[in-house]
Amino acid sequence: MTAPRLPRRWIVLAFLLSVAALAGAVWHYGYLQALDQLARRGESDLALASDRLAAKLQVHQELAVLMADHPGLEGLDDPARRAAADTLLLEVADKTAALDVIYADASGDVLAAAQGAAGRDLGDAAYFRRAMQGALGTDHGIKMPLERRAFYYAAPAFDAAGKVRGALVVVADVEAIETVWRGDTPAVFFTDAAGEVFISNRSELLFWARRPDAVGLAPAVGSAPAVTARRVGPHEIWHLDWGPYLPRRALHLVRDLPVIGLTGEALVDVAPARRLASLQAASVAAICLAFGALLFLATERRRALAEANAVLESRVQERTRELTEANAHLHREIAERQEAEAALKQAQADLIQAGKLSALGQMSAGISHELNQPLMAIRSFAENGAQFLERGRPEVAAENLTRISDLARRMGRIIKNLRAFSRQESEAAGRVDLVAVLDSVVDLTGARLRRDGITLHLDRPAHPIWVRGGEVRLGQVFVNLVANAADAMTGQEGGAIWISISDGAPLTVTVRDSGPGIDVPDKVFDPFYTTKPVGASEGMGLGLSISYGIVQSFGGAIQGGNAPGGGALFTIELERWQEDRAA
Repeated sequence: MTAPRLPRRWIVLAFLLSVAALAGAVWHYGYLQALDQLARRGESDLALASDRLAAKLQVHQELAVLMADHPGLEGLDDPARRAAADTLLLEVADKTAALDVIYADASGDVLAAAQGAAGRDLGDAAYFRRAMQGALGTDHGIKMPLERRAFYYAAPAFDAAGKVRGALVVVADVEAIETVWRGDTPAVFFTDAAGEVFISNRSELLFWARRPDAVGLAPAVGSAPAVTARRVGPHEIWHLDWGPYLPRRALHLVRDLPVIGLTGEALVDVAPARRLASLQAASVAAICLAFGALLFLATERRRALAEANAVLESRVQERTRELTEANAHLHREIAERQEAEAALKQAQADLIQAGKLSALGQMSAGISHELNQPLMAIRSFAENGAQFLERGRPEVAAENLTRISDLARRMGRIIKNLRAFSRQESEAAGRVDLVAVLDSVVDLTGARLRRDGITLHLDRPAHPIWVRGGEVRLGQVFVNLVANAADAMTGQEGGAIWISISDGAPLTVTVRDSGPGIDVPDKVFDPFYTTKPVGASEGMGLGLSISYGIVQSFGGAIQGGNAPGGGALFTIELERWQEDRAA
């Protein structure tokens, strides 16, 4: 008994509610991510504006310190020197865009000023009193009579005895500093300790003050616009209506500036973040609705097809039984073929190993001679060395030991090549030095060739040539070719074998001998084809067939024929090793 299905309208309604909830979650997450980016960018803008303001004011501060001890400000009791000092300070003010540059004595009487010194007294100014204490005085306010916002920097001037004799005051014009970044986004303003906006790139915010126990700012005159604040994650969002040039929803950022005694604040418009979050939520909702529509259509189609499938099930069951039986039969055939293929591969590997061992058997007498000679020489040098030591001739004994070491290295190289050639290689084709392979072939076949009076000429380059192959299997190919050439020249006077490398395109190796040549070149690579009597000691006719298969497995080709001047000629084309192809 099947469970009762819910009406489709309830399923659709639940799906729509789920999509709405998912879209809301995506909107909230995207909004937070966008606010993080806005906050980082707004903090960078606020830091840039703060640094720019501090740098501009720092110029006037340093000017006050540097000008305080100017020689032109000494001896101002003389009216002529006072006139010269006025001219000097006026020139400094013009060049530095300062509102005024003032020099006053210890009592606060202005002795010289860029804007005139008559009747001016700084004794009540807080920044002047600070300078009279020997420190740098700083303050800000409205510069009269121009009614311009200004920063005041007062630097003390010391006499020869180290006492404060006066102070130099530099008045910085705030409006001149604001003109270079007024109107930039975001809205940036700087408030003093009383919470009053003293500097801003939005002129409508000037002299607004922070309301006690309330969020936002209020103008000096008139009613305060409504401001509300809420937290979105770690961010503070202000909802305000302060005019067309300020955002209605703004991210509020704060930065303390103790160097200039102000607090920098910024209002970053969050409308782009809301648009981005809305776009992300709408995209997710559209995708979900599209997926839901497709799913609904698929469900309806599935319901329509279910009845047709019920009719076909009986027919499918009948065909399934037939296909199951056929499939079981195919599995049995595949298993038999896989077993046959594995047996074939094992047989090929055994044939290759048998070919190598057969070649080693043919070379064993010569290799034994190659090892026996160094052993006899080592014994002779050792006995002679002992006698030379008894006679007090250690330098001659040392020469014998050096010869024994050379002979031991020679025997080690021969044994190393034998061990490498006799092992059964199972690794995949890789990078092989063709020159090193041919050198090992010369070492393995040298004893037999010298015994039979055959000269081997190897034309080898001085640098490695890297080809794709297996070191052991590639060595077996050339050992087979050299051994066949030596067999063909058995009993022949002055036999010779030439091996040369053509480092061109394609890369080829030729093996030529001075023997009688090949009777039937077309059959030379056929299995069990041989011109020698078939037997355990003469060969099975598989060497060249095995070599043909090895070279083809490396992506190369081998050809056999007769040389124009007589003798057999075999050409082996090999594939170069390429790093990009290997990767």
